[in-house]
Amino acid sequence: MRASGLNWQGLMEQLQQALPHCDITAQSLAYFKYPKRTVSMNLPVQMDDGSVRVFKGFRTVHSTARGPSMGGMRLKEGLNAHECEVLAAIMTLKAAVADLPLGGAKGGVDVDPATLSPHETEGLVRRYTSEIVELIGPRKDILAPDVGSDAQMMAWIMDTYNQNTDTTVNGMVVGKPLPLGGSYASKDARGRSAALVTARVLKEAGRSLNRAPCAVYGFGDVGRKAAQTLAAEGAMVIAVSDQSGATFASGGLDLEALSQHRELFGTVQGFATDITVEELLELDVDVLMLAYDYGAINASNAHAVRANYLVEATNRAVLPEAERFLKERGVTVLPDLVASLGGAVVNYLEWVQDASNFFWTEEEIEEAIDERVNAAVDTVMEFMRTRDIDLRTAAYAVALNRLHGATVMRGVYP
Repeated sequence: MRASGLNWQGLMEQLQQALPHCDITAQSLAYFKYPKRTVSMNLPVQMDDGSVRVFKGFRTVHSTARGPSMGGMRLKEGLNAHECEVLAAIMTLKAAVADLPLGGAKGGVDVDPATLSPHETEGLVRRYTSEIVELIGPRKDILAPDVGSDAQMMAWIMDTYNQNTDTTVNGMVVGKPLPLGGSYASKDARGRSAALVTARVLKEAGRSLNRAPCAVYGFGDVGRKAAQTLAAEGAMVIAVSDQSGATFASGGLDLEALSQHRELFGTVQGFATDITVEELLELDVDVLMLAYDYGAINASNAHAVRANYLVEATNRAVLPEAERFLKERGVTVLPDLVASLGGAVVNYLEWVQDASNFFWTEEEIEEAIDERVNAAVDTVMEFMRTRDIDLRTAAYAVALNRLHGATVMRGVYP
């Protein structure tokens, strides 16, 4: 399930399509076109066999115009600075679409986490944190889970930061375990909101999820919750995939039993009819939920896609060259700036709770996520209808207008 590449040029091309619908100036656009900061670092870690291995790490802060930056820390083989810069810019846009007082960031380490022992993983995460400790914090740059990282790693980051700064601060990371200042719904928000936004968009088009065949690419935390929510909305989830392969049942999968199967065997394969990941992406379904990593749909496989709706439950799941082709075929893409807003919103809510040391109930958190996601979707869809443009272009325009407002009021220093 390796993702195809992504590039800054593709992001800029899509941004250019939104400019005629924006009030943005050349000055504000200049701020967006260049990340505020990208740091690369070499990370020596003592391995379990006594040897020392040096890993390459990165952290990009794209923008702080609307507030401190926030973004994921990923452990991923092949990670580079360019990937971090593109994804950090997308996080800036997403925060602006959701009207959150935050900017975008992204970082991590070039490593396959499956090759590390738990002890080696902890050593690497703590070393990474120590290298950027002066650049991060609840009022500077907030880290979050991402591909290859989880709540336990956020706990290690928080502890390392506190040990290095002689403080007791838990709001410099989000996605933490509940006992350390984490929030309810942290794992589920992105998948749930992706499915609920899908239902809204289909309703706008006069369609329904009732008995609609759906497939989910990536049955991790996001894909699992997206599948469950789609099913709760009446959809028929007929296929899901993970890193090992995919499973298919034409009459719909028993998702509860499938989750138990994956927990027991570590894979979705062997549950129903085994198919390849490529075959899943080519299924004739109403909705294809993309919940793994960027580049799932790209120039090499876009021609084989038969879904009517592609949902970016993760950032940049459909690359620009593929989206141009799909648009000509009448396929609707629900962009990451709209479909995966739940993750950004719950991270923001966790940060707010940590800052105030006042924590809401699970019901209050879910209501707050739904309220903010629905408000953002309302704004983007109204802009789309008013300007007669697609969802992605509308989302870009809404975000750029908000970034422009903040940039103009701040001015240029010095």
